Amino acid sequence: MNLRTWARHPTVKFILTTLFYFAIMVILIYLYDYSGVNHSKFIYNEF
Repeated sequence: MNLRTWARHPTVKFILTTLFYFAIMVILIYLYDYSGVNHSKFIYNEF
């Protein structure tokens, strides 16, 4: 059984697709957390 027939198997395709979308979600959550959208700024920085 070569790689192409192995990759066309429905179970393998489902697992690879799930891992791909999970990686995208992890990257997006990391970038959202890194951007600091929910982090409050200290109000008295300029004093």
